[in-house]
Amino acid sequence: MAKYKRVLLKLSGEVFGGRRKYGIDLELLEVLAEEIKNVRKLGIDFAIVVGGGNIFRGVTGADKGVDRATGDYMGMLATVINSLALQDALERIGVPSRVQTAIEMRAVAEPFIRRRAIRHMEKGRVVILAAGTGNPYFSTDTTAALRAAELDADVILKATKVGGVYDKDPVLHKDAKKFKQMTHMELIQRRLKVMDSTAASLCMENRIPIIVLDLTKHGNIKKAVLGKGVGTLVKNE
Repeated sequence: MAKYKRVLLKLSGEVFGGRRKYGIDLELLEVLAEEIKNVRKLGIDFAIVVGGGNIFRGVTGADKGVDRATGDYMGMLATVINSLALQDALERIGVPSRVQTAIEMRAVAEPFIRRRAIRHMEKGRVVILAAGTGNPYFSTDTTAALRAAELDADVILKATKVGGVYDKDPVLHKDAKKFKQMTHMELIQRRLKVMDSTAASLCMENRIPIIVLDLTKHGNIKKAVLGKGVGTLVKNE
């Protein structure tokens, strides 16, 4: 039996890039869609916030001379491309889904409307949330925290390529220590880069737990939803 009734999954743009690290890895997307389908069978409500760093990242663009606000809008449009690709992968295996965007583009997706998103989930549809908050200077991590609060999500699953939260980068440091559990305040004070401080603060204020897990390991999303010890759990004291 699932521990959480309504889940918000945060997917970074890096996840969509897969082994290529840029563009969209369609084979990986098929595997991800199957994972989501298996979790949906548990009868939980499922929303997904999508990043766009595999196509364009506003902060990186700003470093190269692109106006920051313009770069962020470009990044928001990149999240829409990823969201449509994910929707297509889900629909092809029989998982009904809807893409909702914070910037209106009715020809390709619905605008984000809180009550409509909740109704879609209640009807068994996966809701894919694109275009960030619709405002520059906010990360998709902050979008995930905001949407989780708006949609009354029980937990945020932050999908990464490492096994949880570490005291330092495990890719660069073999002696990095993994945390099984920590508080939102510890995450903020340690300035760990797994989630920005604005997003972590929002989760702390709204008492939304975060599970940071390795998406590359098959079945991790399902294990997290079932309440099994996977990744790192971040929650209020």
